[in-house]
Amino acid sequence: MQPVSVWQWSLWGLLLCLLCSSCLGSPSPSTAPEKRARSQGLRFRLAGFPRKPFEGRVEIQQAGEWGTICDDDFTLEAAHVLCRELGFTEATGWTHSAKYGPGTGRIWLDNLSCRGTERSVTECASRGWGNSDCTHDEDAGVICKDERLPGFPDSNVIEVEHHLQVEEVRLRPAVGRGRRPLPVTEGLVEVRLPDGWSKVCDKGWSAHNSHVVCGMLGFPSEKRVNTAFYRLLAQRQQHFFGLHGVTCVGTETHLSRCSLEFYRVNDTTRCPGGAPAVVSCVPGPVYATSNGQKKQQQSKPQGEARVRLKGGAHPGEGRVEVLKAGTWGTVCDRKWDLQAASVVCRELGFGSAREALSGARMGQGMGAIHLSEVRCSGQEPSLWKCPHKNITAEDCSHGQDAGVRCNMPYTGVETRIRLSGGRSRHEGRVEVQIGGPGPLRWGLICGDDWGTLEAMVVCRQLGLGYANHGLQETWYWDSGNTTEVVMSGVRCTGTELSLDQCAHHGTHIACKRTDTRFTAGVICSETASDLLLHSALVQETAYIEDRPLHMLYCAAEENCLARSARSANWPYGHRRLLRFSSQIHNLGRADFRPKAGRHSWVWHECHGHYHSMDIFTHYDILTPNGTKVAEGHKASFCLEDTECQEDVSKRYECANFGEQGITVGCWDLYRHDIDCQWIDITDVKPGNYILQVVINPNFEVAESDFTNNAMKCNCKYDGHRIWVHNCHIGDAFSEEANKRFERYPGQTSNQVI
Repeated sequence: MQPVSVWQWSLWGLLLCLLCSSCLGSPSPSTAPEKRARSQGLRFRLAGFPRKPFEGRVEIQQAGEWGTICDDDFTLEAAHVLCRELGFTEATGWTHSAKYGPGTGRIWLDNLSCRGTERSVTECASRGWGNSDCTHDEDAGVICKDERLPGFPDSNVIEVEHHLQVEEVRLRPAVGRGRRPLPVTEGLVEVRLPDGWSKVCDKGWSAHNSHVVCGMLGFPSEKRVNTAFYRLLAQRQQHFFGLHGVTCVGTETHLSRCSLEFYRVNDTTRCPGGAPAVVSCVPGPVYATSNGQKKQQQSKPQGEARVRLKGGAHPGEGRVEVLKAGTWGTVCDRKWDLQAASVVCRELGFGSAREALSGARMGQGMGAIHLSEVRCSGQEPSLWKCPHKNITAEDCSHGQDAGVRCNMPYTGVETRIRLSGGRSRHEGRVEVQIGGPGPLRWGLICGDDWGTLEAMVVCRQLGLGYANHGLQETWYWDSGNTTEVVMSGVRCTGTELSLDQCAHHGTHIACKRTDTRFTAGVICSETASDLLLHSALVQETAYIEDRPLHMLYCAAEENCLARSARSANWPYGHRRLLRFSSQIHNLGRADFRPKAGRHSWVWHECHGHYHSMDIFTHYDILTPNGTKVAEGHKASFCLEDTECQEDVSKRYECANFGEQGITVGCWDLYRHDIDCQWIDITDVKPGNYILQVVINPNFEVAESDFTNNAMKCNCKYDGHRIWVHNCHIGDAFSEEANKRFERYPGQTSNQVI
């Protein structure tokens, strides 16, 4: 047989390909050639609101039709692939449940599964193009790193239509702001469009429109404004209008959800007979800066709040809790949406909701779940006015606790403080801006008495979340040229929005250590632990024991007995002890760890164990008016995960000098029969008392919420027996119920020990 030339082989290959194409038809949708062909014809864009240029709802154009991606099985790996399709280097996060608003059209991809290394989304596994059982309430979004791929063809990234381009709104005062304080509550409405900021024609402008704008800017409501003054000013200025028609219902959480009419590029008739739209907003109580606003707020009858936020790292965010029958409880996230979240935000004095959070994103509550399937129109004055279902424990779990992030006014407080010398932007020496004669200058804060509560305020003011540590020595951080101490005596409660609101010395600086090595510093974190005592267990396990003195030598060494024990006739006689179990849950979003590392734990020879925290819990017996008559304390000799929720694994075990801590979703149990798990009540006279337990009393370890660290019980002691009842977390009851508790009501449902 004669040899076959290369040219002949090529001819045979071409004929074979033609035969395959004509006889076998097109390959199936699951084959690689079809995926590559589809990839070439796809176009991608980011849409939705509110968003930035590198984040949004992912939309794909296939066969000339735009559609979305379902969030089922969506992962960060899929987000990486999509961000590269959009021309960005990688993804930093992704979103679910239509965070950027529901899309329209087809849902092109469902159950998308990527490894993250694919060159195109078409190489990822899915249910197939257009095959989905989702709704647009499940549209996925991505957050890309704001870094473009070199040489990426921008033609593949299509910007969204104009009606989705109003991403930011601001108020610009008609005249220079001068020294007027922030936030700006009144001015001309400006919207940011692709070609810059522009004003809005006031033709047809309504109070509903103003309500939406104020909500976006962090204000709960709007008020009438003197438009004649602004019209007079408008005649002397030239304005660029981008919108000539805005129609809002008033319940929208963003201006982009209103009906908008944009000016065309060649339109020369701009707002004939009209003027720029003007809005005036009413700030909530926290941001009412002028005396008139404060008086107006105070003049209104103030009933007890029935809604609150807990566990948030920033102002205006947290787990939603509601007051029912004198007890605080949570809200189930079933059907939880932006309308319901906005009602909560405005009720609390903030703007409309930026996010409606589900799945206990702000930590789990404890106790009752009061509401489920809350459906608000957005016009209700309170969440309790919205239709809802009452709930039982079987219907919902705390893993479904609802939360919110509210729009907040811009106050500029973060510009008056900074961190220097740290390894990252989350840590460093605290520097504050000081005014006075001459230019503004930066200075340091004296480290005397600086602690966790002060650090919490700094981290909040900088928008960096919680305080991991408040440091009094910062010699290991180079602060650059700033060496002057300009503030001292800072004392905060931990709830302030800025250091300006904390107590501190005036112009006179009083610092015990003048060396600038001993100045205030912080380490911030986006997450924190949150300890909560299981109050019912205290009530169930409380009892009295008369323990012989010869069995209390070790306890005496650790200072676990009353002072009178020192003069007792050792080893004869006994001490009367109120004993109970203590079960401490971590409901936060970070593990609870001792402040000190293992190298500085204290060894106690008598009991044969280390103390990772000298004072972990305070136990006190108080009279109804608050006078302390007996006290005890518990050192943390063994902080560990005794038990955990079903889906949580134990991480900490203190045996054999192991790591100590409490994992999120776990709890630590100090049994009633452990040494020092008691209060020495030998010297307590018969009467009515309050048993109080406080966890982490010195705020040594940062938590997201210190208000729930105390537990109180009613006690009645007749000299032989003790009745313990009505045990509850300090902030679990309403203010009125707590006042009744402090007056010591008559005995109901008493437990006899």
